[in-house]
Amino acid sequence: MRKLLNASMFVLAILTLSFLLGCGDKKETPEWEWPDSTDVSVDTIIKPRYIWIDAAANFPDYANSQDNIRRDLTKVKNTGFTDIVVDVRPTMGDVLFKTSAVDQVKKLDIWEGSQYKFNERTASWDYLQAFIDIGHELGLKVHASINTFVGGNRYLYGLGDPQGLLYRDSSKKDWATTLNLTTGITNIMDTSDDAYTTKFLNPVNEDVQNFILTLLGDLAKYNVDGIFLDRCRFDDLTSDFSDYTKLKFEQYIGGKVTNFPSDVVAPGTGAYPLPSTLPKYFKQWLEFRAKTIHDFVVKARNAVKSINSKIQFGVYVGGWYSTYYDSGVNWASPKFDTAAKYPQWATTNYKNYGYADHFDFMLIGAYAAANQIYGNGEWTVQGFCKNAKQILMGDVKFAGGPDVGNWTVPAGTDVTTAVTNTVDACINSGDGYFLFDIIHVKQHEYWPYLKTGIDKYLNSVAKK
Repeated sequence: MRKLLNASMFVLAILTLSFLLGCGDKKETPEWEWPDSTDVSVDTIIKPRYIWIDAAANFPDYANSQDNIRRDLTKVKNTGFTDIVVDVRPTMGDVLFKTSAVDQVKKLDIWEGSQYKFNERTASWDYLQAFIDIGHELGLKVHASINTFVGGNRYLYGLGDPQGLLYRDSSKKDWATTLNLTTGITNIMDTSDDAYTTKFLNPVNEDVQNFILTLLGDLAKYNVDGIFLDRCRFDDLTSDFSDYTKLKFEQYIGGKVTNFPSDVVAPGTGAYPLPSTLPKYFKQWLEFRAKTIHDFVVKARNAVKSINSKIQFGVYVGGWYSTYYDSGVNWASPKFDTAAKYPQWATTNYKNYGYADHFDFMLIGAYAAANQIYGNGEWTVQGFCKNAKQILMGDVKFAGGPDVGNWTVPAGTDVTTAVTNTVDACINSGDGYFLFDIIHVKQHEYWPYLKTGIDKYLNSVAKK
């Protein structure tokens, strides 16, 4: 039988554990929380619950109103979430925190009712600091996220007025990714295809990497609990095919590619499924891309930790590992033998560039349909989390969760029950719960259904 701690013993236990866990050399911020009750068993660990706050979607509510931030973070706390992730670098690439490296966000595109428009920020107070101050006051942990390898947006539906570094500074055009399209190799700034409205940067380019590292260094000066990388990847399989990247790849393999890009990736190949016959260098190309992102992550971690070693360093990835190679990312543990599981596209060296061991926490997009909550394997919410646990092999703690605003909802699906059940499906298959995005919770009034799911989890822990 477990012995319960009385109030004084509980305080002593917290202080002792905080000291011991603070002595590690890598993951300085413990990813656990004690429950609110003073009657707590010594071996009880309460898993964190994260909610994401997208910059653009929530801009109308938060850009100019700290009262709205307080209102909604109070709901977040009362619902049972423990952590918020605040997007402070949207896909257009400017920022909502202090830095001299790039401009501040002044306006973002939004949907308002049936109208697509810009929403402007006129306030001068520090957007990120407001979330930190209010969140910490409420007892929430506050993490900042950035869209990493992006630098501009061209807007749809006649909105016009494209934004971002790549549009302001034409000298940075070679920072933009170059695409392998059916029409030929094309800089993304020269495309008019609606598929490329977000202008990705080239992750291989060292100037691009140094620019992002500067942003991360400035972000780490804030008293945030963590920093998460989003879109720390290539755009898709069409990216990047610049002369710069070609040269770097040739240096990597130690030889020339005479039939480029066809011997690497057939023009126009944007994503899975792959052709039955792969190009000559295809697998090595995937290996090279995974190494590029892996090596950048090592630099990024150092940039953050050199400023504040206690900041939790994290990343968001999509849970669909079997096809995530198209983003140039191996989010697995380097102990996970990718080639044994996916020999059709992974080399034996691909596993060497798994980057899970360089993060303190990982958020997994378990973005299955609303009627696919429980199950095994990819494309169920629970299955994404179970799969992640096998792939990460204990190298990093993780929380998976749904996108409750953009998921498919087949006819007859009880959506509110599905929302509730995502908590159980995810939190008991990993190290926490993650939900995207607060705007969807607000739009559909999912607060009570999430609270039901979180309370069920907390009650189950209390009974152990």
